[in-house]
Amino acid sequence: MTQSEFSRLYRLDTLGGGPRAVTIEATAEERAALAERFGLLAIDRLSAEATLRREGERVLVEGRVRGAGAQACVATGAPVPAVVDEALLLRFVPAATAAPEGDEIELDSDALDEIGYEGGAVDLGEAAAQGFALALDPFPRAPGAEAALREAGILTEEEAEAARQAASPFAMLKGLGKS
Repeated sequence: MTQSEFSRLYRLDTLGGGPRAVTIEATAEERAALAERFGLLAIDRLSAEATLRREGERVLVEGRVRGAGAQACVATGAPVPAVVDEALLLRFVPAATAAPEGDEIELDSDALDEIGYEGGAVDLGEAAAQGFALALDPFPRAPGAEAALREAGILTEEEAEAARQAASPFAMLKGLGKS
């Protein structure tokens, strides 16, 4: 298991039977390393507040992940501010019982994300980092992005759909019946 850039380990044998409230915050060095891993221009702040509750060999985590940084615009590369304030709700399970990566599993409305752990400790920092990254806009756009895309000849969704319909053989047949 590789060490995370933002590792905050909590050993199961120190959690006890009741809920444990924790707050974690990434250092400047950790944020810089995470920004590089996630392909971001910067992460200015990243923290999480959570309650950890041990359920046998499983650990339930409820809380929030908060952060801010900058992403690169997909059209221009210009910085786009990114702010995250998301619920953190997951369950750590022993790695041997976690669903293998890539397997499809059916989730019901009560299902939680599960993260496998090894070695008797759960890594809340890595879970918070992943929650932050997943909450980011996958296609951030800066002001002026639409103009840059148009200049590059990229059509909007509506323009692309209209072009597909106009090129359809059925569209040509439809025009024949109007004479």
